[in-house]
Amino acid sequence: MRAPTRRRALLLAAATLGLAGCAQPRLRPEPGVSGTAAGSWSGRLALQVHDEQAEEQSFSASFELQGTQREGQLVLLSPFGAVLAELQWSPAGAQLRQGGQLRESPSLGVLVQDTLGTALPLGALFAWLAGEQAAVPGWQADLTQLAEGRLRAERTDPLPRATLRVVLDR
Repeated sequence: MRAPTRRRALLLAAATLGLAGCAQPRLRPEPGVSGTAAGSWSGRLALQVHDEQAEEQSFSASFELQGTQREGQLVLLSPFGAVLAELQWSPAGAQLRQGGQLRESPSLGVLVQDTLGTALPLGALFAWLAGEQAAVPGWQADLTQLAEGRLRAERTDPLPRATLRVVLDR
């Protein structure tokens, strides 16, 4: 994968994973309705990709997430507040805006798959944020520190391994 494409993929992965594992909610959806009740989360996320065939890569950014797994928006921000990327999705499709470029897809899952070359547990993201331990093959989410605004998720299969850490704003 070329360097700019890999950076874009890592950015989208970080954004998507950040939603899943480690975001601190400003508004917490009611238990059991994470896929239908809109929520709002913000904080910082970090993603490390441990690829034994290539150099280890890491990414971190602030984020703002609104919506549900059905419809929402994720904005990634630099330490100075500049927008790095914006991801929007709805039943009509998904869009990724980054660096003046727009990438569209029929769904968020397809956009992530096409951008990263691998699927991510998008359905579990909002469940994890709601404090629900959603089972996803190859992924393990640690929700034990969610009350303190910290979440960690690890992917061990398929390779490469990935670690996502999220610290939510209070």
